[in-house]
Amino acid sequence: MIKQTHIELLNIDGELETLPADTYTVQQAVNLLGFGWFHVKLSLFVGLCWMADSMEMTILSIIGPTTQCEWNISTYQKAFMTTIVFLGMIISPSFWTQLSDRYGRKSALTFCGVLLVLYSFLSSVAPTFTWLIILRALVGFSIGCIPQSVTLYAEFLPSKHKGKCVILMDCFWALGACFEIALALAIYPNFGWRWLLGFSTAPLLLFTSLTPWITESARFHTINGNYDKAVRVLEQIAKDNNRQMLIGRLTSDYEANPPHQLKTLFKPELRKTTLILWFLWMSCAFCYYGLVLISAEVFLSDKGKATPSQNCSSVNTKDFMDLMWITFSEFPGIFLTIAVIKRHGKKKTMTLQFIIFSICMSILSLSER
Repeated sequence: MIKQTHIELLNIDGELETLPADTYTVQQAVNLLGFGWFHVKLSLFVGLCWMADSMEMTILSIIGPTTQCEWNISTYQKAFMTTIVFLGMIISPSFWTQLSDRYGRKSALTFCGVLLVLYSFLSSVAPTFTWLIILRALVGFSIGCIPQSVTLYAEFLPSKHKGKCVILMDCFWALGACFEIALALAIYPNFGWRWLLGFSTAPLLLFTSLTPWITESARFHTINGNYDKAVRVLEQIAKDNNRQMLIGRLTSDYEANPPHQLKTLFKPELRKTTLILWFLWMSCAFCYYGLVLISAEVFLSDKGKATPSQNCSSVNTKDFMDLMWITFSEFPGIFLTIAVIKRHGKKKTMTLQFIIFSICMSILSLSER
């Protein structure tokens, strides 16, 4: 008699996957359960996170010129109001990572959502510029938790769909920017920046109210030894995706993929890749956020909008519409990126996009409106 040690199953994509006959890991289960209704709901939840993050970034380019006029602050003070948000984002990720690793991604995101709603709303009633700076710094600190939503999302995704689904999350980022500008068109001209800040917490409120119904990561449960909870999570995925639950004993892939310290990235075999990827990410952030923040300044530099006595500029409806068109252009860019990556790979796509960006920015810097 020959004992069966492995089984072969077809996953949701019709691909053959070999599993031990009596055990399986979280990732193996996720791969076999495929992408379905569970992931659609999770995508919407994570999308709300990205929308909220995008709105907080977009609003910086709107409230900067406005507060400069209202409080007669200097250009350096206006720039510092933006800088302090990014400083908060720089110092907070380590805190949020440790919190999510200890208490779970869901708990960390819930706490983050509550803080973001609180600090964003308080920013709308800040009595002085100093208080606004403090509150925006706390907003930046809270935003540092948003990447944990991607960690939660990726831990539920089948391996085949991870890259494509994470890139598609950029659609929610662009949607958040469009929603913020639409709010500005409806609210800012008649009610001002304070009401705009208040109403901009809407996605945050929705996100926070939905967190009790979000499922904690099955991988987080297995790492902490809660296998019964992890199995219940996988059973929920199977139910939502209309798939049959695997039969066997769930084991942890923690030993196969143990956590590493930061210094691991600087081992000889990883040092070059680490430094290059850090530089590329810094370049992407510098270019993208820089473009977002200077867009309003480019429109306001048009002659006739400056008020020399106050050293400030006013934002009108045409400026908002111009910003809206710029934001809409992100959608075809996202889908084009996915198509090019599929055909030519990530490295060539990044190289091509950096070249196109450099050419366009050079033309913009030399042109006159």
